[in-house]
Amino acid sequence: MRDGCVVDALCRISLTLTETIDEDERLRIVLDALEKALNMERATLLLLSADGNELVYEAAHRGPQPDMPRIGYRRGEGVIGRVLETGRPEIIPKIDEETDFRNRIHRRSPDETKECAFLCVPVILGPDIIGALAVDMPRMAGHSLSLSAQALRVVSSLISYDVHMRRTAELERQNLERENLRLRQQLGDVQNPTNMVGMSDSMRTVYRRITQVAQSDSTVVIRGESGTGKELVASGIHYASLRANKPFVKVNCAALSENLLESELFGHEKGAFTGAMQTRIGRLEEAEGGTLFLDEIGEFSLNIQVKLLRVLQEKEFSRIGSNTVRKANVRFIVATNRDLEQAVSAEAFRHDLYYRINVFPIHLPPLRERRDDILSLANHFVETYAKKMNKPIGRISTTAIEMMMAYHWPGNVRELENCIEHAILLCNGDAIQGSHLPPTLTLPGAKDEAPSGSLRARVERLERDMLMDALKRSGGNVSATSRELGITTRMTRYKIEKLGIDLKGIFHRSDRSSSDN
Repeated sequence: MRDGCVVDALCRISLTLTETIDEDERLRIVLDALEKALNMERATLLLLSADGNELVYEAAHRGPQPDMPRIGYRRGEGVIGRVLETGRPEIIPKIDEETDFRNRIHRRSPDETKECAFLCVPVILGPDIIGALAVDMPRMAGHSLSLSAQALRVVSSLISYDVHMRRTAELERQNLERENLRLRQQLGDVQNPTNMVGMSDSMRTVYRRITQVAQSDSTVVIRGESGTGKELVASGIHYASLRANKPFVKVNCAALSENLLESELFGHEKGAFTGAMQTRIGRLEEAEGGTLFLDEIGEFSLNIQVKLLRVLQEKEFSRIGSNTVRKANVRFIVATNRDLEQAVSAEAFRHDLYYRINVFPIHLPPLRERRDDILSLANHFVETYAKKMNKPIGRISTTAIEMMMAYHWPGNVRELENCIEHAILLCNGDAIQGSHLPPTLTLPGAKDEAPSGSLRARVERLERDMLMDALKRSGGNVSATSRELGITTRMTRYKIEKLGIDLKGIFHRSDRSSSDN
């Protein structure tokens, strides 16, 4: 065996063990290099079993068939077992003269054993023996066998490092999986319906409905005005379900155009349309095994509705630009603030899709219908944002509470949360005062609005509440507000001026953007 061949073989083996190729292929190349470059045969790697008492066949250049039973050597059993027990190399010049040679893995014929020597060296990592590397060689002088055993020990040290790195990577992967499971379980606890704020009768009904449907795979439709917490309910259903450890994927359907929405849901193949530079999986595939939450499903076009109906009925879909039919193991939760029945009557929403999603409806009441929960929600948001902004705010003043209780909350819980965040930003004491609340709650003339029985005061208060609610829904757009209230734009502007509503101060918009667009 020439020194140049040994160096070349060791260099090739070292480079192979650094390549990011399949593990089995990497070991096969290493063992192949041993055989071709160093005149060795039947190069075989065995690794220590989980209980630490046995060396188990791991890889060979030309080894037994994959479907053969597991082959191993216990401590002290045969030549290989002696290596595990003693940690010393074994050099057998003549296999046929070694009574303790078991011939278990390669099953050599009598003629082959007469022609071969056998070398086996330990694979050592630190103080531990983690495997063994064995080869056959043509019979030769003892000095040559010793040199070959030394080369084999160098290779075994390279393999031990590779095994160590693979085991470390596997351990890290298992730790990440455990941490991922822990975080999912923790998130499930946070999103549990019992942790949702509010104990009014209407919310108790919502909690009961969540509990009833969570453990099934039934499609759920959550209905309610914008800002009532539909996404929170969907999260509560998912994390209380049998799919809690699988993905929970959310799609805001109203934020995407028809083409973008189709690609977002179903994915697309490379080149399926202009700009499709690479294949992209859709949210359906991301949610495989888990739950897909479609917010504002009432905004779907009729074309998308047809494709969604197919997924709901057949559990099948295809990416854009592909004819391949894919299966979808996904639980659907949808939400909308639209009147779906009216949309069906107007033929803007398919009646068959309506009946398909309307399996188990959950209605979320607007905040104005659950006033008993306003103070609980406000206190919850005070605690949350005071901690986030590191402010020592612990209570809400009586004046601020009265203002919140008198308000109609057209933006529902989301608006209440935003109001509390606004108040926390302004507050420098230990309590939120009425002056800290946004202008939408501190309307001009509010200080003079003590409860009054006069018809004029009540009419003006009702007019202002209706006008403010409509203005908030339209974002301060006077034309849209006029259409909603069924009055002229001129009349709307007159009422705004008469009631002292400052659009600039309330909506932070310019005069131009507050007028007709």
